[in-house]
Amino acid sequence: MNQSSAGHLLRLIRTGRATTRGELQRVTGLSRSTVGGRLDQLFRAGWVRERAGDPVEAPTGGRPAVRLHFDTSHAVVLCADLETRHARAAVLDLGGTVLAEHSGALLISQGPQEVLQRLGQWFALLVEKAGVSVDAVCGIGLAVPGPVDAGLGQVVQPPMMPGWDRHPIAETMRAAFAAQVGEAGAAIPVLVENDANLMAYAEQRHGFPDCSAFLLVKVSTGIGAGVVVDGEMYRGFDGAAGDIGHIRLSDHPRALCRCGSYGCLAAVASGRAIAEQLTAAGIPTTSGSGVRDQLTIGQPDAVRLAREAGRLVGGVLATVVTLLNPGVLMVAGDLAGPSFLTGVRELLYQRAMPRTTAYLQVVTSRLGERAGLTGAAAMVVESLYAPDRADQRLNELV
Repeated sequence: MNQSSAGHLLRLIRTGRATTRGELQRVTGLSRSTVGGRLDQLFRAGWVRERAGDPVEAPTGGRPAVRLHFDTSHAVVLCADLETRHARAAVLDLGGTVLAEHSGALLISQGPQEVLQRLGQWFALLVEKAGVSVDAVCGIGLAVPGPVDAGLGQVVQPPMMPGWDRHPIAETMRAAFAAQVGEAGAAIPVLVENDANLMAYAEQRHGFPDCSAFLLVKVSTGIGAGVVVDGEMYRGFDGAAGDIGHIRLSDHPRALCRCGSYGCLAAVASGRAIAEQLTAAGIPTTSGSGVRDQLTIGQPDAVRLAREAGRLVGGVLATVVTLLNPGVLMVAGDLAGPSFLTGVRELLYQRAMPRTTAYLQVVTSRLGERAGLTGAAAMVVESLYAPDRADQRLNELV
């Protein structure tokens, strides 16, 4: 990496490591004129602004230093969080503030062409609703309920996404958006990531920035986990890390999972599994969101089944926590209520070594339904404004 590049200085400004010209000189060792030249590139692009510092910073009465700030309003990101039967889409600024939002029914089983075409329509309407131009869109981020090969931007053997395996999502998404807004949408970068990974990424950055090992478990229609280590998503070798819903339980050998195997955790403890049990008991329920609705009204069978499911998940998490030693375990998704959480804690603390749980915080989501969107936006921003990518984009603007 070119340590003297404008992109490198931008990272220092964005992370707060250096927010004045003097601090940039001290951190980088660059001359005043070189720092000034690099900043001029960032000013021309509209990425950085200067404004007067807080008078409190100069208690002796001197003139407060002029501070440099990443301008989060100079562009926007389009993001969507896809569930199995529902989706949420939004326009966000580069700081993660939602400018316009839409949610509605959208069946992931309809396949990538139809789903992404609908998203293209939603995005076009949201851009208009937010009052921004298509030219202001710098990227699109998608959260999907399946394992993702991040390098290729493709889902790989996703049990809950029939027809999506190895589909070129980025190309299809760009074409769908361009069909709505014209050629301006044809070159927009599209990034794809697993939903639990993005939720973990957002929740760790937002609520637990000092936690070096963060674990989020999403329990909705399916079950998945996201891991953030030292501020970065841990994906594993090819994106399959965190797929705990397909860990086998030896005492449930006849439970058939959607992946085709028997005894998977998701086959007995997911929202889908509970919905099937409630339906069999005469309480029609179709998905994890339906189970959430039953839990909200305190339906006794739903409460009982959620606690039992929590115990099963807690038993698996005892091993996961022992392996990863996280500082925070966050439970999120449709089932993340008191009944399920009680079950998780019962088995987790019973089976895990006391040393691994002595300082463990077991919490629920802070960002709620927007966690996936927030994580997708952060992913796009971190990718597009990383030093090397930022320098490339700055050169293209010349």
